[in-house]
Amino acid sequence: MATPPLAGLRIVEMAGIGPGPFAGMMLADHGAEVIRIDRGVQPGFSDPARDPLLRSRRSVALDLKTPPGIAAVRRIAATADGLIEGFRPGVMERLGLGPEVLLADNPRLVYGRMTGWGQDGPLAHEPGHDINYIALSGALHAFGPAGGKPAAPINMVGDFGGGGMLLAFGMLAALLHAQRSGEGQVVDAAMTEGSALLMSMIWGFRAMGRWSDARGTNLLDGGAPFYDTYETQDGGWIAVGAIEPAFYAALRRVLGLDDALWDRQFDPAAWPAMREALAARFRTRPRDTWVAAFAGTEACVTPVLGFDEAAAHPHNRDRAAFVTAGGVVQPAPAPRYTASVTVAPAMATARDDAAVLADLGFSPAEVAALGL
Repeated sequence: MATPPLAGLRIVEMAGIGPGPFAGMMLADHGAEVIRIDRGVQPGFSDPARDPLLRSRRSVALDLKTPPGIAAVRRIAATADGLIEGFRPGVMERLGLGPEVLLADNPRLVYGRMTGWGQDGPLAHEPGHDINYIALSGALHAFGPAGGKPAAPINMVGDFGGGGMLLAFGMLAALLHAQRSGEGQVVDAAMTEGSALLMSMIWGFRAMGRWSDARGTNLLDGGAPFYDTYETQDGGWIAVGAIEPAFYAALRRVLGLDDALWDRQFDPAAWPAMREALAARFRTRPRDTWVAAFAGTEACVTPVLGFDEAAAHPHNRDRAAFVTAGGVVQPAPAPRYTASVTVAPAMATARDDAAVLADLGFSPAEVAALGL
């Protein structure tokens, strides 16, 4: 029977918000046993029964302001392959749970640290959020319309792409190293650096003279009319990504774009007129009428779907890209494997801290001493 690829790994997750739980979710989705340490006697920062970021793992509430609580974390971490935390630099050290202590207890431990600015540097101890980290990395500058202000891409670039996902990758790289060498280490994942890394292709375009510093004027930032979104007659939106010649030719065929203007695909001087014409054309029909017109043409034209529409789309339904667990519709684990399986998402149920600790080897008396 197929097993998840990370089965057998135990990860301790210090409860936090955003990118740390996302990394924990990814590791749990792929089979790691992830044990979340909540602070105090209440669940952490959200409603676990409705938060996909907290799915598929158990948690235990420990009072980190008490010596018994700290001792319990050390004991659990000593049995683990990895630990992830997302506090500001120095917080875990002040708790007595820094990497020097936990790696002394468990030399093979991979200690993952998720911060905005990194563990050192002039800003290391400053507060911040996704928008601040991607502003400093140069990523935020690239988002937004020509002549307009930078537009925050929700918190996908810093928190999740350049943060939690990078931490999960770093954890796995360090875990492979630990398996080969027996040597644990610290993984320093900074959202500023992670979001900069996501911009690697754009830095390459810039070095080749193919990317302007002027926002909204480039091939992939809405500057090119054949790579943009357009409103339709019914207030819906269509996404056009017809970059390559064959796809652009298909776009022209469907829309009947025959005059010489459209021969100038990569001439920025022609782009304003092309965009105006495309905007006018797409406003003549409802969104789904356009979807039907472009079906099977390979013009790279798709509808812009809302949450419920995305979950219900035939392609996403066929691949089970979204699942329902505990009454909550949510993205399914990804990626997929040919020889392994991912974990079916399960939302958190009623707390049973004593049972979790018992499974970790704590005696009834030790559990009682923790006030649980």
